[in-house]
Amino acid sequence: MNIGTILAAAASLLVAGQDASDPVTIGQKNRTFSKPEITVKVGEKIRFENDDAVVHNVFSSSPGHEFNLKTQKPGQKSELSFDKEGTVEVRCAIHPTMKLRITVSGVQK
Repeated sequence: MNIGTILAAAASLLVAGQDASDPVTIGQKNRTFSKPEITVKVGEKIRFENDDAVVHNVFSSSPGHEFNLKTQKPGQKSELSFDKEGTVEVRCAIHPTMKLRITVSGVQK
C-alpha cells in the first residue's frame, strides 16, 4: 500500500472530526431533538442525550427498527444501533411534537 491509499483509508474513517467508533449524538433539549434528520450506517452507534430539564421516552415503532429507551431522566444517555438498513421514525412518548428521522444505509462500518 502506498501513502495515498493509507491516507484515503484513514480519511474515510473520519466523519466531521470524529473517530469511526464515536457515536452520532442526538441531544434532547427544549422538548426537541437537536437534529430533525440524520443518516447513519448499519451498526453505527447513536447516542441519545437528555440535555433537557424534563424526562423523555424516546422510541420507534417503525417496522423492523422498533425500540424503546424508556424513561430517560435529565442528564442520562442511551446508545443503540441498527442491524439493517431502512428509515426509522423516532418520537418521544411524553412529547409527541418531538420527531427525528433516521436513515440507516446498508454499508456497515
